[in-house]
Amino acid sequence: MGIIRSCFSFIAGTVCGIYVAQNYKVPNVAKLADTALFMAKVVEETYRKPSKKGDDDE
Repeated sequence: MGIIRSCFSFIAGTVCGIYVAQNYKVPNVAKLADTALFMAKVVEETYRKPSKKGDDDE
């Protein structure tokens, strides 16, 4: 009985997640994260301070 009690929330969450994924339009989280990272990179490159002429970091 102990293993069923300890895994109940995991099993219930899995079942609910499967139901929601099959019956509703759920966004693709990986694609959303890639888009967010791309937009952050664009914003960083746009608003970055210009480097000084004496800096040779690269």
